[in-house]
Amino acid sequence: MATKEIKMPHLGESVTEAAIVQWLVRPGDSVKRYDPLMEVVSDKVTTEVPSDFDGVVKEFLISLDTDVPIGTAVMTLETEETTEETTEETEVATLAPVKEASAEQAQEHETAETTSTATSHQKNNGRYSPAVLKIAQEKKIDLTQVTGTGRDGRITRKDVTNFTPTQARTPEKTVSPGTSPSISEEPVASQNESAATASPTETSTDKIVSADPVRKAIAKKMVQSVNEIPHAWLMVEADVTNLVQLRNSLKDEFKQQEGLSLSFFPFFAKAVIQALKKNPKINTSWDDGSIIYHKDVNLSIAVTTDEHLYVPVIQQADNYSIAGLAKEINRLAQEVRQGTLASKEMQGGTFTLNNTGTLGSVQSMGIINHPQAAILQVESINKRLVPTADGGFKVADMVNLCLSIDHRILDGQQAGKFLRDVKDNLAKYNADTDVY
Repeated sequence: MATKEIKMPHLGESVTEAAIVQWLVRPGDSVKRYDPLMEVVSDKVTTEVPSDFDGVVKEFLISLDTDVPIGTAVMTLETEETTEETTEETEVATLAPVKEASAEQAQEHETAETTSTATSHQKNNGRYSPAVLKIAQEKKIDLTQVTGTGRDGRITRKDVTNFTPTQARTPEKTVSPGTSPSISEEPVASQNESAATASPTETSTDKIVSADPVRKAIAKKMVQSVNEIPHAWLMVEADVTNLVQLRNSLKDEFKQQEGLSLSFFPFFAKAVIQALKKNPKINTSWDDGSIIYHKDVNLSIAVTTDEHLYVPVIQQADNYSIAGLAKEINRLAQEVRQGTLASKEMQGGTFTLNNTGTLGSVQSMGIINHPQAAILQVESINKRLVPTADGGFKVADMVNLCLSIDHRILDGQQAGKFLRDVKDNLAKYNADTDVY
């Protein structure tokens, strides 16, 4: 027999630490290679970590909801393999205090198992993965009514996605209020960490809720960006009358052929990508006194859910047509909202495009997606009176383009030229533009 360590995996570019939000196994469980062991969250991504070996779970080395560096051993497995090397005593000694805490967690798991028959609704020890919670909230599903098909009755993303009200199970025993979380009654964060009122009296109107792991990751990333990057902002107006006419003329046929809606966003994305190729300094990042010029345009796009913001990446976006961008944007957005986005889909972005116009925004100042050099906010399209060359006025479809830049890398001149190129690219759209 040999003891194998399972380590916190690499989860993305510039990600240095992550937290385990749920164990999917218990000490003593037998697992096969590729079986999911835990669910981790880092940099706005929640993902399951599979086993690298066949074996038996020995012990947990890390407490839940604790940030640990990438590469840290988080659990051990007993395998049939033999090895000449064993874990050094110094490593064991270093992790000993944490092991004591994990032993308590294991005891809690065992206690929960023995009481599960009496309180059948309390699945997962009252804990659900952020992905499951997100889908349940969006679909307004009471998780106490979902029958889990995962290990030991664990509720999986597939269980929630496929759930219909007719599948709701009849409770075996009455459960007192508050013993099992209900997504329709409690905020997402309270499912993972207990909520407490500021003043626990009947007249209190304030509630203090601990942020869920995804929100904590977002907060950490935003604070890092604001603290490390000196932001500067610019805005230009762009006439997109031709773009509006082009998109309106194509949307019905595109919907029929491709099975998805053709929004304005892929047109903006293409115009931005072309401008990035022409202005390579915008497609850079700062690295300890050096500027990294990225060969590929890996376009990060902002996708929101009811609770969180995610930023998946279109890899080598400069190789896509407008139609190709539309399909890729739709695919990534669907994966975000279904809770199936893989961590690799969040890696390697070189520039971020945010479609704030869908929120009705007309002007905003985006926070740069660290370590990128800039982020562009595309605001809502509105009809305005604009002057013409002959001294008159016309009604035009206008949009504000709001750019945030890293002033360590970029100055107003480079940023202004980039915005002019985006504006010119948008103005070039016409009835002859080929979206394929």
